[in-house]
Amino acid sequence: MFSFFKKKPQPEPAVAKEASPQAAPVPAAPSAIPAIAPAAEEIVEAAPQSGEAKRSWLARLKSGLSKTSSNLTTLFVGAKIGDELYEELESALLVSDAGVDATQSLLDALKKKVRDEKLTEADQVRQALRTLLIEMLRPLQKPLVLGRHQPLVMMIAGVNGAGKTTTIGKLAKHLQAHDQSVLLAAGDTFRAAAREQLTIWGERNNITVISQESGDPAAVAYDAVQSATARGTNVVMVDTAGRLPTQLHLMDELKKIKRVIGKSMDTAPHEVLLVIDGNTGQNALAQVKAFDDALNLTGLVVTKLDGTAKGGILAAIAKTRPVPLYFIGVGESIDDLQAFDAEEFVDALLS
Repeated sequence: MFSFFKKKPQPEPAVAKEASPQAAPVPAAPSAIPAIAPAAEEIVEAAPQSGEAKRSWLARLKSGLSKTSSNLTTLFVGAKIGDELYEELESALLVSDAGVDATQSLLDALKKKVRDEKLTEADQVRQALRTLLIEMLRPLQKPLVLGRHQPLVMMIAGVNGAGKTTTIGKLAKHLQAHDQSVLLAAGDTFRAAAREQLTIWGERNNITVISQESGDPAAVAYDAVQSATARGTNVVMVDTAGRLPTQLHLMDELKKIKRVIGKSMDTAPHEVLLVIDGNTGQNALAQVKAFDDALNLTGLVVTKLDGTAKGGILAAIAKTRPVPLYFIGVGESIDDLQAFDAEEFVDALLS
């Protein structure tokens, strides 16, 4: 098992560069970047941390979810088990963006558990709710597995402002910590700032960035996969332009990018990730549904859980569209993006 926090020897990196608008970059010979294909599949998840680092991460997560945590935990202080408690809990869950379906499911299961186990104390009900929430969120807790393909091609989507490009940079750094060579494709050809931002991440981490000042984002993705194949690069991450799921012509473009990636490599893309802003509430669930219908998502990344995020949206996603949640982010630091752990998340909500 590997840890995000264990530093490992890094391969000799390629110097980040940018292609001209007229031509794709000329791929280096396969020996230019040492291939580091894992001997077996590797799971990208954070191993248990110790001491200050672990406490700091959990404290930031709890702080980010403090609004929901306060609303839920205060219900059980000196409360009597009965209809009034259940009604208040229903309101708190709905306010937390858990949604009607997840809220009703939790309440039904909680009432049954209280009856079956003959619970009489409010704190026992809180512990029962904790157990049920963990059970509901557990299906989302699936790690990202490396080494299945060479290269492993990841397509990253999301609406504007979700933190997509920053997330790509953080993931690239984490992948390098797992001894993976990485290539980035700046497929957001509509926004110059996105290309510049990705290039900065590339330079910071000594990662090659395939980019064009203008042109077809699908062509950029195609060039990136071809280049990575020639170089023996382990992972390709393709950035795409932010868009709303209601912008149908742009959603169709995403489908085109995915098709073209498939032409560059038969089995690709191997991962299709959606980056979600944790503060967008039920709109996040609408995004998951729309992007999943269009692209068949393989995973999610939820960012910005360090602000006014309510947290209940994960229950709504788990109940309605349980796409694996690979990572959650609670800040801007590289270490603030961590593998999702259902038990840690629920404890941050209910402790």
